Amino acid sequence: MVETPPPPVPAPSSLPPPVGWRPPSLLRLAARQAWRDLRGGELSLLLMAVALAVAALSAVGFFAERLQSGLSRDAQALLGGDAVLVADQPLPPVLAERARALGLRTSTSVGFPSMARAPEARGGASRLVAVKAVDAAYPLRGALQLADSPEADTAGTRSLRAAPPRGAVWVDAALLDALQLQVGEHLGLGDADLRIDAVLRIEPDRGAGFLSFAPRVMLNLDDLAATGLVQPASRVSHRLAVALPAGGEAAAVTRYLDETRRRITQEGWRGLRLETLEAGRPEMAQTLDRAATFLRLVALLAALLAAVAVAIAARHYADRHLDESAMLRVLGQSQRRIAGAYALGFGVAGLAASALGLLIGLALHQVFVWLLGRLVGAELPPPGPAPALLGLGVGMSLLIGFGLPPVLQLAQVPALRVIRRELGRPRAVSLLTALAGLAGFGAMLWATAATPQLGAIVVGGFALALLLFAAAGGGVMALLRRVVPAGGAALRLPRALRLATRQLAARPVQGMVQLAALSVGLLALVLLVLLRTDLIASWREATPPDAPNRFVINIQPDQAQAFRAHLAEAGVERYDWYPMIRGRLSAINGQPVRAGQFATERANRLVEREFNLSHAAEAPAHNRLLAGRWDAAAAQQAEALPALSVEEGLAQALGLKLGDRLRFDIAGQAQEGVIGSLRQVDWASMRVNFFVMFERAALPELPVTWIAAFQAPPRAPGQTGPGFDSRLSQAFPNVTVVDLSATLAQVQRVLDQVVRAVEFLFAFTLAAGLLVLLAAIRASREQRLHEAAVMRALGASRRLMARVLQVELLGLGALAGALASVVAMGLGAALAHYAFEFRWTAPLWVPLAGAAAGALLALLAGRWGLRGLLARPVVETLRRSSP
Repeated sequence: MVETPPPPVPAPSSLPPPVGWRPPSLLRLAARQAWRDLRGGELSLLLMAVALAVAALSAVGFFAERLQSGLSRDAQALLGGDAVLVADQPLPPVLAERARALGLRTSTSVGFPSMARAPEARGGASRLVAVKAVDAAYPLRGALQLADSPEADTAGTRSLRAAPPRGAVWVDAALLDALQLQVGEHLGLGDADLRIDAVLRIEPDRGAGFLSFAPRVMLNLDDLAATGLVQPASRVSHRLAVALPAGGEAAAVTRYLDETRRRITQEGWRGLRLETLEAGRPEMAQTLDRAATFLRLVALLAALLAAVAVAIAARHYADRHLDESAMLRVLGQSQRRIAGAYALGFGVAGLAASALGLLIGLALHQVFVWLLGRLVGAELPPPGPAPALLGLGVGMSLLIGFGLPPVLQLAQVPALRVIRRELGRPRAVSLLTALAGLAGFGAMLWATAATPQLGAIVVGGFALALLLFAAAGGGVMALLRRVVPAGGAALRLPRALRLATRQLAARPVQGMVQLAALSVGLLALVLLVLLRTDLIASWREATPPDAPNRFVINIQPDQAQAFRAHLAEAGVERYDWYPMIRGRLSAINGQPVRAGQFATERANRLVEREFNLSHAAEAPAHNRLLAGRWDAAAAQQAEALPALSVEEGLAQALGLKLGDRLRFDIAGQAQEGVIGSLRQVDWASMRVNFFVMFERAALPELPVTWIAAFQAPPRAPGQTGPGFDSRLSQAFPNVTVVDLSATLAQVQRVLDQVVRAVEFLFAFTLAAGLLVLLAAIRASREQRLHEAAVMRALGASRRLMARVLQVELLGLGALAGALASVVAMGLGAALAHYAFEFRWTAPLWVPLAGAAAGALLALLAGRWGLRGLLARPVVETLRRSSP
């Protein structure tokens, strides 16, 4: 009897579905999958990384947009009108007449420094003030806020648009405190005796600059002549503000500005310029810009770290779901449905994580507003939708570009994997997919960076660092594969060290990925720690607590020796002491300088003003030479054409270079020099600085006065009588003393606020870096489980395997920390020079410290991410895992 063979068994994927069975919808399948993964913690690291990146970027974006919107909204108030003309001579009447002919409103004001004094009955003390005389139309934009006393609260403050009444002045509270006066008493101003009517709380067009440090005294323009303070040679700033009335045509302002610019050029008016918003920004602009740049840097690094964490976590997720995908193929699910389910689930999870990140960022940016928003002196407008859209774009680009590609490969897992588990391993992501993801994410980061330098250094440097770390990891693995087979017994290495190196050599690709990931995470942490420490130190060095708080100008040459003796008698030993010469640039390389010949408004404004010039035999210690040299020997020679040292910003604005000849008009005398060096000047340093300095020990043929900057000695306990400033004014009644103590204290408070804001966001990047470490360690959990189970099955103890794991983590962490530190030193130097513009030199011990910190962090992350690894029974591990 011949036996007939049994019919062939159909392949698992071709089994017919049960009668009446309908496959679940794609939405339901994706929802089940996502909910199960969320409950099981499979997506926890991935979604945390997305939420952190979105929170950091959106927080900085919300704050930057609100700050910029606030400045733009208040631009007209900061200027005092729609346009403002400023001149050092009375403005031609035709300018105001033309503005009124075009239907514009006008307001005229005059400002200058002077000394105000208390009545003799109140001690007769004097104080430098910034006098401002305004007409009845002032202010055209914004409003003044006045109070009846310095102690008045918000309810006691009134807002109005008007000039002080005749015979009265409005003053800052600081002046009342300095002169020990009260509202209702009289103030001496030149030949006039004026009544103090109110305290100035807010002056919309106060602006910034040297004189804005002095207390304001505002009077009616009709009272100015009675003071006798304005003489033909007086240094006075004349301002004409114009504004469009309600219902007027906006084109009238543009037409007036165009006509005025043409007339200035045609008539050759010198010393007349159009005021811009930049001149009205707060004096903390440089500090605020540096803080914003650093906040953007921290946010960018957090996003880049999140991208690495997402890529590692997504790869780990795909490895964990291989068997499940194979089972779905067995149950008849098509590749398209499986891919759609994972893509839909990831998209929903990504939107949820991005939304959570936006909520965190919205709350976080309020901390920045609280710490830094007060620098603009106005309530900021609400945030717009742009930062939220950018945050959502970053979150989705993170998932699509770095998370989804390895997960979509699950749809290609064959059904045969249920019986042959070596099949279906995820392949490396294709180059085209990786480039598309990187391009989209890079575009988002470039938009966040706001400046090309910061974006190029951070994004480009990070990409190069990743390639470098991968190459270094590959080299280390290749070296281990070559050295380890020879055995470590001959070198008598500890058994745990031999086993750890052999395990790393046995899985070179995974070891290279882990080393690169650890290095990237540590790179951001080391870079931020180094820059944070040195950047804050740079800010504090620019305005240290012992910075000069007094500037004294108009010291005559015959008073110089006596003045310095007076400082020595008062105990003032350290001070800046420079000659000061007033001059106007008249020619460059023999070509006369004309109004309007330069392309930028700043350059035209610079050549229209008078410069404070100086001379010295040696370069100022607080200025850094960028090009050329300061020839001390040539500075002693009086025959040759003197060399000039020019501030780099001025050189860039005017297109100057080494070897150019400049001619200055100094009190009717022509003085020429050749540019011999370029200097970097920190204008926020509270030190005496100049745009142009003659590299000459003496220029006896030029009229000079002297300027001094020092920290005034404090009043001794129990001391009575006049203070240091009063004694100085009595000994040298012609000099002008500028008290910057209140401003210096304000700068220090601002720096403290900036530091707290930077440290607050730093915690987010620290969390992102730790996420990368955890993701890198957890990605190797299954492989380590299998290796540990095999070793224990062969007789290794749990104690030995724990030591092997510790040695491996310490070695990887130390190597990653050293590599990250070396790269961080290079990136930090580039960022310090090009993005933050301060001097920075990394200490040589940084790689050693980085190696130690990397080893410790890797060990801690390993203990957390691999906890319970050795507690699972060996038999269970071998059944569930595969090599």
